[in-house]
Parts: sequence; structure tokens; C-alpha cells
Amino acid sequence: MTYEQITYEKSGHVGVITLNRPDRLNAWTRRMSAEMTHAVAAANDDPAVGAIVMTGAGRGFCAGADVDDQFDARLSAREEGTDQGGWLDDDWVTVVRNAKPMIAAVNGAAVGIGMTMILPFDIILASEKAKFGMFFIKMGLTPELASTYFLVQRAGFGHASEMCLTGRVYSGEEAAACGLANRVVEPEKLVDVAMESAAMIASYPDKQLKFIKELLTRNAVNSDHEAVIQLENDYLETSIQSPEHKEAIRAFQEKREPNFR
Repeated sequence: MTYEQITYEKSGHVGVITLNRPDRLNAWTRRMSAEMTHAVAAANDDPAVGAIVMTGAGRGFCAGADVDDQFDARLSAREEGTDQGGWLDDDWVTVVRNAKPMIAAVNGAAVGIGMTMILPFDIILASEKAKFGMFFIKMGLTPELASTYFLVQRAGFGHASEMCLTGRVYSGEEAAACGLANRVVEPEKLVDVAMESAAMIASYPDKQLKFIKELLTRNAVNSDHEAVIQLENDYLETSIQSPEHKEAIRAFQEKREPNFR
């Protein structure tokens, strides 16, 4: 696929996706969605890549859905009877949760789908200039992409309710304080910090990283602690028998860093 609205490049063992419509504050389109999904798949298929960073070009991260491309065109298509349905080209939440570890480096406005599409990410880093907002109510809409689940998981019921019902914008500092973002970073250091975190993750074995993501996804709200323990034990037993675990033991004994990639 030729990328028109994003860029994708590799830096060491990290894949970097940059939303690239800076003149529109990287407003989301169906084309952008398809390109993001393709880039994530490319990173997943590349054994040299261990983690993925996503950021935005220019002043914004993603200022929600492009009103002309998405809302107006969709309404016109419905009136003409030509709407094909579906907001997204793929099940984005499944794409993210099945992907190699993903870090969002939020450099500016992340509102509407610009916010909901990163809630399933593994780590969210916010610039001091970042702005987060659930703007759906302002457009006469309701949230999507399982955001009413992930937002409550990250920020708690109270903050999720306030954001969804009022459409109020949270600063990067507020986002970090309530757990929506992992931490807030100086703007000029944001991508570097994201890349450092991604490089650390990418130094670990892919198989075990995937296992951990699946454990977190499946066990986060499972009240059956016996089922949680069983799934953990299953993956632990598989990991114990893996070449990656054996390499970690050898590296410890030989007083060197393990080589997982």
C-alpha cells in the first residue's frame, strides 16, 4: 500500500507511525484508518521490529474525524442509499490488542476518534501541549471503539463520565494525573521518551510480550480468579520451556545482556 496520510519508518527495532495530515491537525479518515492498519500489520510481520510508536505530524495528534470526509460524506451516502456501513475498515481494537506493544506519543490535540483509537494502546505518553477530549456529545453522537470500557479502565468512572457527558478537554497534566496518560513529557522530549520506552520493550522476546498483552486483555475484568490463575499458569509453563527463557538464564550466568532478537 502507498501511504498518503501517514508515514511509516523503522528506527532500530521500533516501528514509527506518524499521522501525516498536519494541515488538518491529522483529522481521521477512512483512508488513514486503512493505512494505520496496514502499517501495524507490516510491523507485526517484521521480526526486526519489537514495538510500535505512533505520533502526529505538526501541532496536533489527531483532531477527531474529518467532518467533510467522514460525517458529511456518510450522511450524504445514506440519503442516496449508497452507504456501505462501518466506521472503520478493520476492527481497530482487535488490531491494537493483537499487535506488538504500542505506544502513543500524543503531541497535541487528541479528541474524538483521535482519543478513542489510542485508549487500547499499551502506553500513552502526553506532551505538556496535549489535549484530550471525548467530543462525541458535541456532535450529537455516542462514543465508539470500546472507549466507554477502556476510558473507565484508565481514568476511572468519574473522569470517564465527565469527559463523555460534558465534552470537556483535559490537559496533558490532567490526563496523567487521572491515569488516562502514563505520564506527561516536555514537548521537545516526547518522541525521544517514547522511542526509549519502545526500544526497551523491543529488547524483550516477542512471544512473551504477546502473552503478557493477552493476559492483560483477557484478565483485566475477569472476576473468576481461578480462571485468571489458570491462564497465567498456562502461559508461564509455555514460557518456562521456551528458548527465550533458556537464553535469559544463560545470559544471567554469563553476566551479559540476553539476546532475544
